[in-house]
Amino acid sequence: MTRVPFDDLHGWGFDRATGNLVHETGRFFSVEGLHVRPGDGTGAEWWQPIIHQPDIAILGILATEIDGVLHFLMQAKKEPGNVNRVQLSPTVQATSSNYTRLHGGSRTPYVEYFTDPGRGRVIVDVLQSEQGAWFYRKRNRNVVVEVSDEVPVREDFRWLTLGQILALARVPNLVNMDARTVLACLPFAGATPAATPAPPAGPAAWVVPSPPGSPDDDGFRAALRRSLGATTADAGPGPPDVAGWLADRRQAPSVSAVRVGLDSVVGWYRSRDEIARVDGGHFAIIGVRVTADNREVASWTQPLLAPRSVGVIAMLVRRIDGVLHALVRADVQPGYVDAVEIGPTVQYTAASGAERPPFLDLVLQGPGVRYATVLSEEGGRFHQAQNRYLVVEVGEEFPLAVPPDFAWLTVGELTAACQHSHQLNIEARTLLFCLYSLW
Repeated sequence: MTRVPFDDLHGWGFDRATGNLVHETGRFFSVEGLHVRPGDGTGAEWWQPIIHQPDIAILGILATEIDGVLHFLMQAKKEPGNVNRVQLSPTVQATSSNYTRLHGGSRTPYVEYFTDPGRGRVIVDVLQSEQGAWFYRKRNRNVVVEVSDEVPVREDFRWLTLGQILALARVPNLVNMDARTVLACLPFAGATPAATPAPPAGPAAWVVPSPPGSPDDDGFRAALRRSLGATTADAGPGPPDVAGWLADRRQAPSVSAVRVGLDSVVGWYRSRDEIARVDGGHFAIIGVRVTADNREVASWTQPLLAPRSVGVIAMLVRRIDGVLHALVRADVQPGYVDAVEIGPTVQYTAASGAERPPFLDLVLQGPGVRYATVLSEEGGRFHQAQNRYLVVEVGEEFPLAVPPDFAWLTVGELTAACQHSHQLNIEARTLLFCLYSLW
C-alpha cells in the first residue's frame, strides 16, 4: 500500500456540485460532510467529513463441529489500512458492491453460505453499527452459519476453535474488528448450568474454556462466569430493563446531524493528497494505491480515513455480590442510526480535542488491569486505526451510584443486547469479546 494524491485515485473524484469524494459508479462508499449541532442547544456546533456507505456488508463466519468441538472458519486477510497487513478475519467480509462483483474481479469465497437460504443452521444474524464518529449510519450484517457438510478449505483459511481465537485476543492487532464483532454476537450460555441451561441444539458448545494466559483464578473468573448467567431480574444495581434505559437515553437531547457537501465543511481544508482539520486534529482523509495477491482484485485505489492518534477504549468492572458488572455509558455519536448506543466506560482519543471524559485517569492509572491490548479497527476504510482496549477492575471503594448516562450491566445483559440491532456499539462489542477471553 502506498499513499497517492487524490488525482491518482482511479474511478474516484470530487463531485463538482458538493465537493464529495465519490466513485464513478455511485457505489462502494463516499466521503461527505456532516454538520452537527448539540440537541439541547448548548455547546458548540461542528462540521466534519464522514464516510457514507449505504451498502450493507456481510460479516460472516462459518462454523462446524469437529470431534465434538465447534470450530470457526477464519481467514488470514490483507487490508490496505492494516498496520501489520494480515489479520485474523471472518470467513466472509464483503460489501454488496464487492460480493456482487461490481469491481469486475473474482468471486468472494464462501459467500453463498450467507446469501443462499438453507445452506446451514443460522446461529447469528443481526444488523450492527460501526463507528458513529466516522461512519454515517453504517450497518453490517453479522452472521454465523453452522454447516454439517464438508467445506473445502481454501488457502488463507483455517478452522479454529473458539478457545484458540480467544487466546489470540491478547496479541496486538491480530484479531480484526469484524471478527471481534461477529464473535461477540454469539448466544453464549452461562458457565453454570443451573443458572443458564445450554442451548437445546447440540452440545454445550458455547461454554468457553479458559484460554492460555488468563489471570490466576483469584475469584475474578468465577465472578465473570456468574455474570454471564445473570439476567436482568437479578442484575443488582443496574437498570431493571436495559432496553428501557437505552430508550430513555435516546429521548434525552443528544445531537442533530445533517449531511452536507464536503465543500461546506468548516474548519477543514483539502490539499492534493489529504483532507484535514486546520489544527491538525481528529483525522485526515487520504488516498492509497493497493496491490494484493489474495483479493478478488489484484490492485485498486481508494480513500482511507487516517486517525491522528491511538485511542483509549476501556471498561471498568466491579464484583457486586459475587457477580461481575461492567460500567457502560450511553454513547452519543452523530453517525448512529438512533443517535445513542451502549458504549464502554471510556472512549477517548487525544487528537479529537474533546474534554477528558469521566474515569479516564482511573482506567489509565488504576492497578486492577485485567486486559490491555492494542487492537486495530477496520482496515478496509481506516488507515492504521488503533485503540488501546482495557478491562480494569475496581474494588468496593468505587461507588455503585453513577451518573444517569452510566449503568452497571452484567456480561449476560451485554450478550443479550448483542442479539438486537443498534444497542451495543462496536467498541463495547470488542470489549465483550475481550471479556470472553478472560474466562
